[in-house]
Amino acid sequence: MRRGLLATLSCLAAALCLSCAPATPSDPEPGEANALDLERMIRQKRYAPYEPSELFNDGAVMRHPPEGTVPNDRVTGDPGLTRGVAGGAHVASIPIPVTLELIRYGQGRFEIFCAACHGVAGDGESEVARNMTQRRPPSLVDPRVQAFPPGRIYQTIVEGYGLMRSYEPQIPLRERWAIVAYVKALGRSRAAALDALPQPVQERARKELP
Repeated sequence: MRRGLLATLSCLAAALCLSCAPATPSDPEPGEANALDLERMIRQKRYAPYEPSELFNDGAVMRHPPEGTVPNDRVTGDPGLTRGVAGGAHVASIPIPVTLELIRYGQGRFEIFCAACHGVAGDGESEVARNMTQRRPPSLVDPRVQAFPPGRIYQTIVEGYGLMRSYEPQIPLRERWAIVAYVKALGRSRAAALDALPQPVQERARKELP
C-alpha cells in the first residue's frame, strides 16, 4: 500500500513539473498560429485586377462570368417590377399594391435618401441643392417630372441619373416603389383642387391655409 502511494505521489510531482515548465521557443502562443496563417494569406503571391497572366489563353487574369449567371444578390423576375422597364418601355403603373401605408413608408424613405438634395417637399430646395453650382437637383413636383411614368422614376433610383448615383445597393425593391408612390403623391398634393379633397381634409385645409 505504501509503495502504491509513493508511485501515485511521484506521478503527481512529475505532472506538476511538466505543467510548470516554460514553453520552448517553438511552441506558439495562443492565437499566434492563426495570426501567422492570416499573415501568409494576406501576403501571398496573387494577381492584381487587369494584370496579364500566362495561365489563360487570352492572357488576362480577370475572367468573364459563365454565360447565363447573375450576381447572387441580384433580384430576378419580372423586369417591370425589378427594373421598372417592360417591353422596352417604362411601366405606366406601380406594380405593387399602393396603399396609404406604402405611401407613408415611402415618405420615411424619401426623407432619408432623397430629401437631402431634392428637399423635404420635393421641390428641389435644400441646403445641398443651394451649394450644387454645377447642376441643381430638379424639383420632383415639377409637372414635367410628374409626367414621367412610375417606371422612369424607379429606374432613376436603380441606375442613377446625371450627378445622382445609383441607390440600388442601399434601397431594396419594395422601398424603391414606396418612394415612387410618395413622389407621385407629392405631385398630386400640389395640383389637387381643394374641392376634390375629402370633406374633413377640406375643413382642415381652410383652417390652416392662408
